[in-house]
Amino acid sequence: MDKFLQDKNSVAPYFVEAALACATACGLDAAPLRRKAGLGAFPDGARVPVATYGTLLRLLAQVLDDEFFGLDSRRMKIGTFSVICLLALGGRDLGRALELACRGYNSVFDGIRVGLRRQGRLACLEIRPTVPDAPLALFAQETLMTYLHGLACWLVRRRIPIGAADFIPPAPPHAEEYRVVYSSTLRFGQEAARLWFDATLLALPVAQDARTAVTFLNRAPENFLVRYRNPDSYARRVAQLLDRQPPAAWPDFDSVARTLRCSPPRCAGGCGKRGAPSRPSRTNCAAAPPKRRWQRGRRPSPTWRPAWATPRPAPSTARSANGRGWRPAPSGRSGRPSSPPLCGPA
Repeated sequence: MDKFLQDKNSVAPYFVEAALACATACGLDAAPLRRKAGLGAFPDGARVPVATYGTLLRLLAQVLDDEFFGLDSRRMKIGTFSVICLLALGGRDLGRALELACRGYNSVFDGIRVGLRRQGRLACLEIRPTVPDAPLALFAQETLMTYLHGLACWLVRRRIPIGAADFIPPAPPHAEEYRVVYSSTLRFGQEAARLWFDATLLALPVAQDARTAVTFLNRAPENFLVRYRNPDSYARRVAQLLDRQPPAAWPDFDSVARTLRCSPPRCAGGCGKRGAPSRPSRTNCAAAPPKRRWQRGRRPSPTWRPAWATPRPAPSTARSANGRGWRPAPSGRSGRPSSPPLCGPA
């Protein structure tokens, strides 16, 4: 893959020109938009930072009063995407939330239908024209796919891996860019645009609310234009902490955890640090020597074994005091029976 495709913090010049073409198609002069967005600082044909491209999209939406940039016969007025996000919060899991979001989009669009489909172990977000075989702009497909995927990732606070991406037109010249933005598996000339992913992810609970939606919408759309990143994750917080200092002054891991006010295992798990699981498995416990048990604050024993592997004593056959069933014999602190078992009359 070319070197420029490895830069995940920038977008290809095609997307910039496609956005400016929307303004031209609506009868606007694109030069003021270029200047206000800061595109003059980049030569023609150069990649543009995600923040600059996001500024361009916001300016274009404000000028047109259309958050879909005139790509549908009906305007998507400013604030519609916010309403759709709040509508999606009404779902308890990702599947229901996406169904609500699709319903919100379908109530706005006239020439586009958006839906959620399940097919065996896979699910997809589907975009197709309302009238069969009607033309649907490629930039419209790309924009909707990016926004829907970004919304889905935000709802569950994690990135949803895309297994395959389908597009209606033939492969465009910038098709290789899709391997960075969407998936390495691409199909063109399909009857609808689709993003395929694992259907089990639809059961993930919605992890956002109206309060966190304010932060998400204030940062949109650059927070999910290329790849969704959870700004509140430990990995991002650690990266922001280290960015403020030169590498020579970087603190150790325990100091970072104290700064973030969390335990080192939790910080390690949030950062994806290998070799530091936040919860040991049974296999690890069984293989751990007594020294590891001592480090966790317990006294080691020569014949230590995990609690789940220790055989339990068979229950006593003593009859209960009320004669209604069996119960273990009562024991004292020494582990011996504190009184003779009740055996009934001789």
